[in-house]
Amino acid sequence: MDEVTNAIADPVRRDILVMLRGTTLTAGEIARHFPISRPAISRHLRVLRESGLVRDELAGTRRLYRLEPAALAELAEWIAVLRTPAGWGHRLDALETEVRRAGRERAGHRTTQDRDHTEDIA
Repeated sequence: MDEVTNAIADPVRRDILVMLRGTTLTAGEIARHFPISRPAISRHLRVLRESGLVRDELAGTRRLYRLEPAALAELAEWIAVLRTPAGWGHRLDALETEVRRAGRERAGHRTTQDRDHTEDIA
């Protein structure tokens, strides 16, 4: 996870990841969107590739880069844990149990009332 967080710490690399979402691009196509040199873009791509966030493949004489979203899974899980307040899972389970218990009690109470009402009519 450290390699991934280090890779996405740079805004240029984050922008490259967004550009690669759902498509493949060459280093030259990526470089056109930034006011930095092509060698600098190549260094950014190397960091992204070494972190596992980007894969490259040769297509003839061109090297195509594509996003590897699975590399973000561990980071996404860690963030999800931080976003969930401690103890909420247990509290929600307890709430669900209480709601079901109250529902059963209401259903039982209605059955008793129906039976009493039927006896009063007879």
